[in-house]
Amino acid sequence: MAEYRILGGESEVLVSATSSVHPINGRASAVSGSIDIDVVDGRVRDVFKGRIEVPIDGLKSGNGLYDAELQRRVDSRRHPVIVGEVRSASVVSDDGLFDVEGDVTFHGVTQPVTGTLTLQAASDGRVVLEGEHVFDVRDFDVKPPRILMLRVHPNVKVRICLVAQPATGSQQH
Repeated sequence: MAEYRILGGESEVLVSATSSVHPINGRASAVSGSIDIDVVDGRVRDVFKGRIEVPIDGLKSGNGLYDAELQRRVDSRRHPVIVGEVRSASVVSDDGLFDVEGDVTFHGVTQPVTGTLTLQAASDGRVVLEGEHVFDVRDFDVKPPRILMLRVHPNVKVRICLVAQPATGSQQH
């Protein structure tokens, strides 16, 4: 088992919401965390645990009005970070597909989540982790915003693309 650290500048979390007027997309690259995995012969063979942290103030849509409303709506001063944690994972296929179970904490509320992630070992020793999940923000006690005539729908698609490198002193096979 080796610990891999998520590279914030090379990783991203993409958020896509729909509204009564148009889609709203956000992106965060100030991502941090780690994942404990086994990499054998250039393939990810097992996932033991993982944690990702995404600062709310780093999630930007490119529209200042939307971003300010998000910060206000989720009370980012009291709940400044979204946290995702992997509790367990099982191999689905040899090409890096894993079923995972974990928890997401957002707006001070923790909800269980299940899904599928792809983990690929790159030739430079890094690992790329990708996956997506649709969340209903009401499950986290967040009321979907209304901004003027715009009504944001409660289901939000979150896509992660994380790049991680071995932590200093971690053992690889």
